[in-house]
Amino acid sequence: MSRSCRKIILRRINVKRIIVRRMANLRHCVHSFWSQIFGCCAGKSVRYRQLLPSSIPRSLSPPPTVYPSREPSGASCCCDHHEDSSDLVTLKISLLGDCQIGKTSFLAKYTGREKSRDLQEGLTHMDKTLCVKGARIAYTMWEVPGNILFDILFVVSFILESEIQMIYDAGNDNQKQLPIACADSVAILFMFDLTSRCTLNSVITWYQEARKWNQSAILVIVGTKFDEFVQLPMDLQWTIANQARTYAKALNATLFFSSSTYNINVNKIFKFITAKIFNLPWSVERNLTIGEPIIDF
Repeated sequence: MSRSCRKIILRRINVKRIIVRRMANLRHCVHSFWSQIFGCCAGKSVRYRQLLPSSIPRSLSPPPTVYPSREPSGASCCCDHHEDSSDLVTLKISLLGDCQIGKTSFLAKYTGREKSRDLQEGLTHMDKTLCVKGARIAYTMWEVPGNILFDILFVVSFILESEIQMIYDAGNDNQKQLPIACADSVAILFMFDLTSRCTLNSVITWYQEARKWNQSAILVIVGTKFDEFVQLPMDLQWTIANQARTYAKALNATLFFSSSTYNINVNKIFKFITAKIFNLPWSVERNLTIGEPIIDF
């Protein structure tokens, strides 16, 4: 390799490092900006966005009630994974949402697995096999890293065209993850943290990006950490629930509030998806009561 080629490659690598640092700083600034904005809007109850599991006195409050649901007829529990896979139908489900909202915990609760497997382009996934009317169905659930949304939005806005080309030449594949995850998915879950309103605001942008690559998937909006959400003042619960319902109506999506810690609505979400895909005679019951895990459609 000639000396001039080496210089070009090193220059591109350095440019990539500079841009990655810029993007990281920009993401931090954006998060700080929105935190201040919502802090001003929320007034004296702004602490609700900053709640952490350690700040909630679980010993003083009983766990939320787990509300039973009627199983869709025809669907049963997991099949034997050691059976012949020749009759196995694999269906893909994508999970989108910001960082640190509980996507991995949500999948771990549903599949019963602690760890996910790494896929191409930095994506991870978990899978679970079901029997539906005698057929073996394998759900492959793809989890998209939450930071790629900022990469998609801000790279084009704040970096020169020549630098963008250098990023692609250097092998930056972050922007390839979303098309790979969304393509051919039968359902897309847009997830947000019920205790962080900025993650709910991001749902619209996730939807806009996902729809570029998939226009036919079943859409579900999932609010996570319901067990922490119920510790908030009732007026804040009402505000968040009302905004989430508005988004679900605008996107023509079904809304679920869930908790991986107490397994609230985790299984029910996938039962709902299964019933929709295979036209099973099961209808989810609406629940719009504030303080309870909301289900709206």
